[in-house]
Amino acid sequence: MTDINELLEQLNLSDESVSLEAKRAGEIDKSVMETVNSFSNEPNLGGGYLLLGVERVENGETWQYIVTGISDPDKLQLDLSSQCADSFNLPIRPDIKVETIDGKNVMLVFVPELPASQKPVYFKNQGLPRGAYRRIGSSDQRCTDDDLFVFYHQEDELDSSIIKDSGLDDISEDAVALYRNLRSKVNPYAEELQYDDIELLQSLACLKKEADKFYLTYAGLLIFGKRASHRRLLPMVRVDYIRVPGNTWIEDPDNRFTTVDMRGSMLEMVQRAFSLVSDDLPKGFVLPEGELQAGSNGLPARVLREALVNSMIHRTFRVNQPIQIIRYGNRIEISNPGFSLKPEEHLGIPGSVTRNPIIATIFHETNLAETKGSGIRTMRALMEKAQMLPPTFESSHELNQFTIRLLLHHFLGEEDVYWLGKFNTFNLNEQQKCALIFIREVGAIDNPTYRQLNGVEMIKVKADLHDLKEKKILTQKGKGKATYYVAGEELIKLLPVAEENEHGNDLSVQGKDDSEHGKGVSEQGKDNSEHGGRSSDIVRTELVNQLPVELANALPNFTGRVNNKVDLADFICSLCAVNCYTLSQLSLLLNKRERYLLTKFVKPLRENGRLSFTIPEMQKHPKQAYRTVK
Repeated sequence: MTDINELLEQLNLSDESVSLEAKRAGEIDKSVMETVNSFSNEPNLGGGYLLLGVERVENGETWQYIVTGISDPDKLQLDLSSQCADSFNLPIRPDIKVETIDGKNVMLVFVPELPASQKPVYFKNQGLPRGAYRRIGSSDQRCTDDDLFVFYHQEDELDSSIIKDSGLDDISEDAVALYRNLRSKVNPYAEELQYDDIELLQSLACLKKEADKFYLTYAGLLIFGKRASHRRLLPMVRVDYIRVPGNTWIEDPDNRFTTVDMRGSMLEMVQRAFSLVSDDLPKGFVLPEGELQAGSNGLPARVLREALVNSMIHRTFRVNQPIQIIRYGNRIEISNPGFSLKPEEHLGIPGSVTRNPIIATIFHETNLAETKGSGIRTMRALMEKAQMLPPTFESSHELNQFTIRLLLHHFLGEEDVYWLGKFNTFNLNEQQKCALIFIREVGAIDNPTYRQLNGVEMIKVKADLHDLKEKKILTQKGKGKATYYVAGEELIKLLPVAEENEHGNDLSVQGKDDSEHGKGVSEQGKDNSEHGGRSSDIVRTELVNQLPVELANALPNFTGRVNNKVDLADFICSLCAVNCYTLSQLSLLLNKRERYLLTKFVKPLRENGRLSFTIPEMQKHPKQAYRTVK
């Protein structure tokens, strides 16, 4: 077993990780047992270490893990071993030892990973899937139905199961013809091309016959279904292309966004979405000296195609949400329901895990998707070749969502070199310079994004960001696992005026953390700098004046004591249906404390699917707001 001092050193260097967690642990509570469960379940982790009697102490923006000790190690060992034997459907046998450090007892627990045949282990009183946990980053996350697919390594029943209300009339002849055309270009002698249409769909597991009646499977409807059939049977399985003016979500309430909804055969949607987005992108050409042919210096077409295909074949169809392609002024963000079945740190490594094997096979056989899980690796290589910032990927197990972000920015062009030259006195490395460009474009950065941009280990990530914070180039927001960084006072001084005005509070060192995981701030003592120097009364008046007449007239009914909480929840949804509001703005409008609104209304409404984040891929974004789900 690893030495306790080594683990303490690792904690103070790089914080908790996927295989290491520290707890004060005066008793063996549910939190400890959830970590034991997740270490046992997480595939290819090899188990993990728990340090009991160690606590993280924060002093301002600095922190350190210190030994606090445990008072009764014998009782703690007995409680832990007993609960590991009795709480789960299978007994777990951790290795436990106690050492004394500076006169204080510390318990080191190693929880081995269980064999694949025994997973997932779960709490007996909760059952599957909620009683099982996975180790995602440095947190323990409840399992979902999609996680069970990871454990059981079997074909997803949803992909191959039939849709009872479907039939032969739902098949699109155009989609079948498109498949034949694409497949023949890859292999004109493919055996299935000799079949008639019904035999073809049966051979692809897209059509099944039961009791003398043909039914489309989910894969069959998604690949070969008519648009009208999609609207009737799978109304939320569509692709929404949203064009947002500016670089942040709905900067101007009078100039919100335009959207195009797409549904139909996935083979057709890939081409339709690709054409729609690529036609809307800025295009430039460069003519190298001595060359006769100009080349494009815009976003590589293959990168866009790979990102679109990835969102379609890896999405989950258990969640009734569309794929969203959001086109900002400086980037494209493509979000699909369903977290990545591969760990985030393994993205880009050859090898694919898909929850939709039938759909993935059809895309591979028509050459619309990379094989062997090389799509993300290809995107990174192509963006680097085009001298553009690499794509970033965010997989949220909590939100059950995966996001690809493509910045439409040529890294280290002449303008960038000139701008970065202003930071020469700070002696920044190349990775830190890359992060500054990213923050200038997006407004914030967190540890995983920094790691993906620069391809460095987490220890290097934290050292670089800590250095930028010490130099007051960045300022830290949030705490612990929800930490992110925005521009500090030194960076704000060197931002172009237009960009500083555009990002406003996002790039201000005085920006307040009002995200869903922040502490929440009462109305008393708010700094006017949060509102650009304006008083809260002025800001509230502006917000009220932007409301439709019927909502503005109803607002006084909800600014005092509200006895019917259901009515207030409905009114919040009505507000967020006409505009997207941050927690701070809702607090001003309703004259309620942010913490109260968050815990009693906003968070429950989001968990119930009535509200959603405007920036779901980064919950701690400085401009995080809420909108009503249609």
